[in-house]
Amino acid sequence: MRKPMHSALLLRAISRTLSGMMATSRETGTGVRIAAVSEMLGIPIPTIRSWERRYGFPAPPRTGGQHRRYSDREIDQLRALRDLITRGYSTRDAVARLSASGAAVGGGDLIDDIVDAALRLDPGGLREILDGAAERLGVESTIRDVIFPALREIGTRWKAGTCDIEHEHLATDGVRGWLARQIAMAPPPFRRGPVVLACGPKDLHTIGLEAFAAILARRGWSCRMLGSMTPTASLVAAVHATKAAAVVVTSQRSVTRRAAVGSLAAVDAIPGVAAFYAGDAFAAPSARQRVPGTYLGDDIVLAAEVLEAELGVGTRARARRAASA
Repeated sequence: MRKPMHSALLLRAISRTLSGMMATSRETGTGVRIAAVSEMLGIPIPTIRSWERRYGFPAPPRTGGQHRRYSDREIDQLRALRDLITRGYSTRDAVARLSASGAAVGGGDLIDDIVDAALRLDPGGLREILDGAAERLGVESTIRDVIFPALREIGTRWKAGTCDIEHEHLATDGVRGWLARQIAMAPPPFRRGPVVLACGPKDLHTIGLEAFAAILARRGWSCRMLGSMTPTASLVAAVHATKAAAVVVTSQRSVTRRAAVGSLAAVDAIPGVAAFYAGDAFAAPSARQRVPGTYLGDDIVLAAEVLEAELGVGTRARARRAASA
């Protein structure tokens, strides 16, 4: 097991220092220095400067001495750019995607709050932050714009040695508990047929599926979560047993994609069942060639709309019917 590079005491001190720097910048309106941003996001200073020089993204204001000062919005932009590149996008494509969407990430302060709660090992604080985020942004935006970036941030810090496995585990467990509560509070299902959710036979990570289940449940879908490393035969048996309307299979790594595609092919061959897939293993267009089913994309909220459109419900489906009328 990898030895921690910093003690818990030092980690808390780093967190307090960065939080204090951020708070000071927000109060004075001066912005955050590039060195603090680099430390906070784990992006080397030359890389940040290169992105600005080559792509003009982001474009922070300068002081009279030509020093960069980053606002909350520009820090959010850098975090989003880093995460897209980590997921396999080229820098040029990642900048284009963020520019097209206005890079409206939102909730950057909430992301920082979740990271701080994880570093403090404070599950109660984490729940309060998530509840507050849901009140402010809505559940779906909280999942997409706060929870996912926060978990990626914690993962990045773990790789950099500035947080440890207990912080990642606490954050993930807290998020799982919060998502389970959202599912429990959802209205009774009123859509036709359940949606079966499964990782590919060689994939372990379920947090994305759990988040998708929360979104679908709140939209009236009954979900059956099969979890990690679901064998193809077990998936097919579950589809028949539940009379599922749709199946979602996820895969996160290129080395596990082939097995997931095998599951998709088996599901796609079942009459009356719609097959969908998602995950970082399919992020590149070349990874989606000859893959059976419908790709859900990398935006979890839009993914729900894609699924509903293919199944003939939701706003996209209504728009299709109106256009063809």
